[in-house]
Amino acid sequence: MAEAASGAGGTSLEGERGKRPPPEGEPAAPASGVLDKLFGKRLLQAGRYLVSHKAWMKTVPTENCDVLMTFPDTTDDHTLLWLLNHIRVGIPELIVQVRHHRHTRAYAFFVTATYESLLRGADELGLRKAVKAEFGGGTRGFSCEEDFIYENVESELRFFTSQERQSIIRFWLQNLRAKQGEALHNVRFLEDQPIIPELAARGIIQQVFPVHEQRILNRLMKSWVQAVCENQPLDDICDYFGVKIAMYFAWLGFYTSAMVYPAVFGSVLYTFTEADQTSRDVSCVVFALFNVIWSTLFLEEWKRRGAELAYKWGTLDSPGEAVEEPRPQFRGVRRISPITRAEEFYYPPWKRLLFQLLVSLPLCLACLVCVFLLMLGCFQLQELVLSVKGLPRLARFLPKVMLALLVSVSAEGYKKLAIWLNDMENYRLESAYEKHLIIKVVLFQFVNSYLSLFYIGFYLKDMERLKELLLVLSLSQSLERQLQAVLVPLAALRFRLLLLSLRGLLLAARAKVRAGGEPVGPRRGGQRGCAGGLARRAEGACAEGIWGRGRPASRCRRLGAHAAQCTDRARGGVETRWACP
Repeated sequence: MAEAASGAGGTSLEGERGKRPPPEGEPAAPASGVLDKLFGKRLLQAGRYLVSHKAWMKTVPTENCDVLMTFPDTTDDHTLLWLLNHIRVGIPELIVQVRHHRHTRAYAFFVTATYESLLRGADELGLRKAVKAEFGGGTRGFSCEEDFIYENVESELRFFTSQERQSIIRFWLQNLRAKQGEALHNVRFLEDQPIIPELAARGIIQQVFPVHEQRILNRLMKSWVQAVCENQPLDDICDYFGVKIAMYFAWLGFYTSAMVYPAVFGSVLYTFTEADQTSRDVSCVVFALFNVIWSTLFLEEWKRRGAELAYKWGTLDSPGEAVEEPRPQFRGVRRISPITRAEEFYYPPWKRLLFQLLVSLPLCLACLVCVFLLMLGCFQLQELVLSVKGLPRLARFLPKVMLALLVSVSAEGYKKLAIWLNDMENYRLESAYEKHLIIKVVLFQFVNSYLSLFYIGFYLKDMERLKELLLVLSLSQSLERQLQAVLVPLAALRFRLLLLSLRGLLLAARAKVRAGGEPVGPRRGGQRGCAGGLARRAEGACAEGIWGRGRPASRCRRLGAHAAQCTDRARGGVETRWACP
């Protein structure tokens, strides 16, 4: 992405150099002349290039890649070769391309597989696919022996969705196991331990994530994001993002549609309610009874709708995992299991219980007490504001807005604290880790979000203040969710692209200075293992794109000896998910 910007920037700079000077009769702008004298024309041209939106937002899609595995820029050759060799030997179905990022100086494995290999992977994974009508229809687990009964099996482009391809490759990567006594630097693997999750937990692998397919994203943008008053394309969402994401948006759409009934009934009831207290009490009782009936019907109808979608997408009767793998972050002492007689990590339960009683429980209680005290402080501030005469009506909402901000900030801070406490408690299984994390977060969120409402409604018994606070909390939380879901990721993406553009300009300037024979200071990375080649790896063969061979020939030969698919040509491009992870 930034490389495309770099190329565009080079063209624009050459175009600026090729322009003719202004006529003699027209005086130059004084500000420009001063800046030219102080900083030079090149800096001004670089500024105009960076400000240009189209220059640094151009992207080139990544080709021949389903899953991207990235490494920190400090990763050495031995780590890359060790992991590359294990993938090629342990998972011969995968096609791995080793590429280097010019601007971040990080290496990545671009992973994909052939259609025949994916068919065998679908058989191993038990992937459910649609059966042709003449063979009974419906869905069933894929089998290579009876592949002719499945719809579109003859077409490589139509049989597997991008999400299914990535699921099969992820299944292979997660099941890459270590042999007895294997080690990488200071990481010693247990026998039959998954390699990829362990290296990701140790930070040796930066991240492993699927790559977007821009063609499908553009189609979803038109049929889903930009569509107004139309049904969600749930099947397309399921094919691209998976069943979990599709089921979430199916529930969200169903819930939004179901909320129309209480909204309409409540509006009508509010319209015909008289001003006397008896009429208001009767309306509250009637609306409460309506909510009881509506919520019951809503739950039963969603059960039916959810089962229908689960059957349609082939997950209604999917079997659960018989044996759950230990978490990669689980640590303990090595011992021989008394049950399996295999080497494993062991963490005494009494240590976890001691930490829960002496650290986790006191900290959680202290956070709840702090929330209660902050709530009381906001209420006292509101009483002080109301006691001052002559203040505008808007001022009475300021303490409520402050309380809403405190609720949001404390929720985010406590979530990080809960994750840290859970990590320190060191649970062996992911299910136990998630269960205790949910208990901590839900308890705090319930107290943090509803304590003020209960206090006003049942202790102060002030319905007007309750309505105002509920309105402020609802609007602030809705605004916060919109900021977190839309504006914050967009700002982070633009900032990352800007940094990549700045780094591209710096690398281009260094390359021009180096080509002119002027001395240049040592680059970051030193002379690591390639007789000085790594110091110039960003100016290697990657001239046509961000991702490419971009490394000295010596290192490319060393990696190429272990990867026949080491990139032979520089292919431009990087996906948004890589530009802004």
